[in-house]
Amino acid sequence: MDTRTALLAAAAALLVASAVGAVAAPGAISDPRETNEPPGRIDVAGATVAPGEVRGETAELRLGTDLRHRGSAVENVTVRHRAIGAESGLLVDETTVDVGDVDFDGERTVNGTVNVEREGGYRIETVVFADGQRREQQTTRVAGVAALTPDYADTQVGFTDGSVWPTVAVSVVEADNETATLSASVSVTNRGDEASDDVDLRLYLRQAESNVIAAEATETVGTVRPGRTDTVTTTVEVPAGYNYYVDAALFDDDVLVDETQGVANLNPQETITANETVRDVQFSVEDFQRDEGGAGGDASDGADGAPDRGASDGSTPGFGPLVALVALVVAALTARRRR
Repeated sequence: MDTRTALLAAAAALLVASAVGAVAAPGAISDPRETNEPPGRIDVAGATVAPGEVRGETAELRLGTDLRHRGSAVENVTVRHRAIGAESGLLVDETTVDVGDVDFDGERTVNGTVNVEREGGYRIETVVFADGQRREQQTTRVAGVAALTPDYADTQVGFTDGSVWPTVAVSVVEADNETATLSASVSVTNRGDEASDDVDLRLYLRQAESNVIAAEATETVGTVRPGRTDTVTTTVEVPAGYNYYVDAALFDDDVLVDETQGVANLNPQETITANETVRDVQFSVEDFQRDEGGAGGDASDGADGAPDRGASDGSTPGFGPLVALVALVVAALTARRRR
């Protein structure tokens, strides 16, 4: 047998032996990629914080955690969120999200929520556990929670803020020596992207020096289209000859959502501006007395139903400053004669 024949016979024998071994032990030959697969790894790729339900004292923070997975499956994964006060360092709220077994490729977002008070800032600590073992940690800082608008006051309708066009404009419709009928026009703007719902406009006319409410009115602000400005007008009657602050407020289901102020100067010798302190002027309370007794008036009214300004409850008819002066002179002369 020559050398070439011997080599061929040896190769054939080796091939037969390999085939017999593979049949006898199927697991003896395996894909090397399966035996070299890296262990499962999971970490935090990113985190987001968004406002949820905003209440009067507390607010809900919605947390989104982006998990990145590589390698083989990771079992029993949980994500824990803790909200810690930025200044106090105290635990405010804690929540745990059960993710389960992670065998996806790439990234996936896991959502959770915590509830915090609307005052102060917070440190949100997010920790990823796998089978009870800490795998990854992420910290996010949150500030300005107090600036969030509560859901009950969330409306896009507010008073128009213009540098020339007046938010509150007052004009005189009718006036006499005692009363003046005023027309108050208030501008409101929808700053949102959708048409607004109805809100209430409430007005107080407050006498400048005394803060006495001289008149009040309520009107409904109807639907305002997005980006549009509407004007709501109402009429009130006040005593003439005084200056007034016009306090305007918007209420949505009895919740104050916006407020502004204007003025009405009916006294030609005195003028006021919004939020200005002025000196005292003559003030008569009787001018602001409201008739609650109906159309019949009270006993002090004159024949035309107006208050009788010629007499008061504490004075004596017929006596005035001149009579008092004469009586003083007579008493002095009498005392001189006696001496």
